[in-house]
Amino acid sequence: MRITRSSVAALLAVTALSAALLAPKANAFAPSIPSLFDKQVIPDTYYHHHRQTQNRASTLYSTSLSQPTELPDSLADAASIAANACHQIHLAGGPMVRCRVDFDTSVGDETYTTLKSSTEFMQQFVSALSLVAIPGVMERKQAEIMRLVKAKAELRQLKEGEINTTNIKEDEPNDEKVIENKINAEKEAELIKIVESQGADPTPWAGPKVRIYFPDEGSAALARRDWKPEVPPCVEFSSCGGVQTADVTKDSVIVFFCPRASEAEFVEEILYKTEETRGDELMMTVMVNPLLVDMGVTGFGMAGRRLRERLIDNLVPAYYLRTLAWGALTRVWPRLFTVWQEDESSEGGYRMIKAMDRLPSNPEVEDIYDIENGDKKEPGAGPGFLQSLGNFVNGMTRL
Repeated sequence: MRITRSSVAALLAVTALSAALLAPKANAFAPSIPSLFDKQVIPDTYYHHHRQTQNRASTLYSTSLSQPTELPDSLADAASIAANACHQIHLAGGPMVRCRVDFDTSVGDETYTTLKSSTEFMQQFVSALSLVAIPGVMERKQAEIMRLVKAKAELRQLKEGEINTTNIKEDEPNDEKVIENKINAEKEAELIKIVESQGADPTPWAGPKVRIYFPDEGSAALARRDWKPEVPPCVEFSSCGGVQTADVTKDSVIVFFCPRASEAEFVEEILYKTEETRGDELMMTVMVNPLLVDMGVTGFGMAGRRLRERLIDNLVPAYYLRTLAWGALTRVWPRLFTVWQEDESSEGGYRMIKAMDRLPSNPEVEDIYDIENGDKKEPGAGPGFLQSLGNFVNGMTRL
């Protein structure tokens, strides 16, 4: 293909228009610069806090250490690291801080939705976040563990015959022994119930709460049924949209689980409303795997850009983990992003091949892998005009 001067001019005009309307910030994880449209879009009652959120997000985002991020040892380890990062952001930024967690181990496999594939991580993340952020949850968990250990020990004594419940013979009546064995049998049933419930305290939780907003009521209903034994009693379940009847007066942490572009309006509404009513009692808002800007719903024009400025750009990236066909990309606040490649000879089976202070794009990640393995040369100090133009044209053709 021969590039003429007129075609270059036309492409440059398209580039300028795209940059004005479509282009995100230098990094989608970076906080935005306050926009002239903020006050027109956000109600006056929220505008002052919105500006405070932007300033705080900018400060937290710029807090960076030169240390690289290590890979987690397991899914539970990743959930614990993400929860601690969110808690540290709250301690550094104060109440009503907003952060995000991105977790994707699908490696491009679209068999399951993002919601389905990240459910196990979400359960463990919310449990870990409750333990570190909600007062009283850790103490209650420790008491439940002690209750479980004690119940197992007493049950073992019964099974070993130190307290025998089955040694009565029908031809040797003994009223005292019968009563004793009946009491022990009831005790054994009680102990078995404690062990089956993992020592859970049946007393209703009366302290601060963590509320999870699912994309729809169906997902929330399944969580109410299946998650209760897996998460602390402070966790409550709600859904985006519909009639909201839950008591939110004790919500101290709200988590939006895989919010989609179709729920963006509700997410924004409930976020502002909770921040206004709860004030400093709201520790943080966490968005897990948010997808609030979509070409088919919000578009990538001015509406999508304003939504990104109001919601997405003010989220402090607490944790990021994405598995790749040949490795992984990860980052925990406030450390560096790191790219890892599978290597059987390295400790843990992976070796770090790149550390960066920003989230690399998908083509950059593949380039890092190719350069590391000798399939591509290291780029020069800066790309030339024709190379940049070619990259732009290739990017546009992929849309």
